[in-house]
Amino acid sequence: MKIVLVGIQGAGKSTQGNMMSEKFGVPYLSSGHIFRQMSKSKTRLGRWLKETLNSGALVPDATAVEIVMEYLHRPEYSKGYIMDGFPRTEAQAEVLGDEVDMVVLIDVSDKEALWRISGRVSDREDETLQALRKRIELFHEVTSDVLKYYEKVGKLIKIDGEQTVEEVFADITKAIEARQ
Repeated sequence: MKIVLVGIQGAGKSTQGNMMSEKFGVPYLSSGHIFRQMSKSKTRLGRWLKETLNSGALVPDATAVEIVMEYLHRPEYSKGYIMDGFPRTEAQAEVLGDEVDMVVLIDVSDKEALWRISGRVSDREDETLQALRKRIELFHEVTSDVLKYYEKVGKLIKIDGEQTVEEVFADITKAIEARQ
């Protein structure tokens, strides 16, 4: 089972991804977490990733693909995964190709996402209001093509993300089980 979670920052991808991982017995992997961990290193790549993330920009396709695909080829992901934050562009989606079984869009409004993020305690340097707005804008500009791509190939599942955590999880579970 190889599932991609898509949604703007604050949609609940991490919460749902961890719950799905436990329910379906496959590991959860967040590209944002990978990039933030790497940005803590004192390497040239680490410093560049930190600047990129803090500005709210997307990690360029070539770099994102190289890093994420290296992770996905590790033994712990051979039987499946729940991926959050990748692919963000159509070019990244094309690299994943047929590897993905389903793509779950957790759909929330920009207003709801900003409200949720503003209400949580975070020490993340990449969660400034400016960076968040930039990421939401990029989601609509760039990631909408990813959604169209997966909708065209029949792999997109849309979930109303403005319900309770439990209701969102129940809808995701029902949709996944209906496709198995």
